[in-house]
Amino acid sequence: MLKRIYDWCIDAAHKPYALWIMGAVAFAESSFFPVPPDVMLIPMSLARPQRAWIYAAICTATSVLGGLLGYAIGALLFDSVGHWLIQVYGLGDKVDAFRASYAEWGAVIILLKGLTPIPYKLVTITSGFAGYNLALFVLCSIVARGGRFFIVAILLNRYGDWIRERIERHLGLWVALGAAVLVLGFVVAIKLI
Repeated sequence: MLKRIYDWCIDAAHKPYALWIMGAVAFAESSFFPVPPDVMLIPMSLARPQRAWIYAAICTATSVLGGLLGYAIGALLFDSVGHWLIQVYGLGDKVDAFRASYAEWGAVIILLKGLTPIPYKLVTITSGFAGYNLALFVLCSIVARGGRFFIVAILLNRYGDWIRERIERHLGLWVALGAAVLVLGFVVAIKLI
């Protein structure tokens, strides 16, 4: 099954709809979807390394746009559901301290977590909840997400054949490692936030 999905992504790189699907995945991952766009970015860049830059740019733009939706979710749900939950858990007195620390360290948090496999939706929703400056949030998101996706593009453009050979030889191992990193990212993010 993994091989079929991988082959579909490789084949999709030559189809006109692939960019739309990859962009939709990047958008959704930044706000609510659990699957990162790397599942399409990597195979598509391996299939067409000369287009890795375009793929990285699309992932960056749509991820930042999706981040704005995540920001809105954090900002809007706090006023309705979030405030009630904070009161239920008796954390009402800690909200101001959290917002103050996020105001001071928010840029560092966004930049570092945007580059890592920690699910970016946690960063975007937390930024909205904390009321982080929207312009700075967008700027940090562009830098962090662009950095992440363009690092992948550089590596796949330069070493694509070598990487593709190793991925295809041990596909199950790489998928398992990717899933483990994603789960570990969730665990670390929950503990840090």
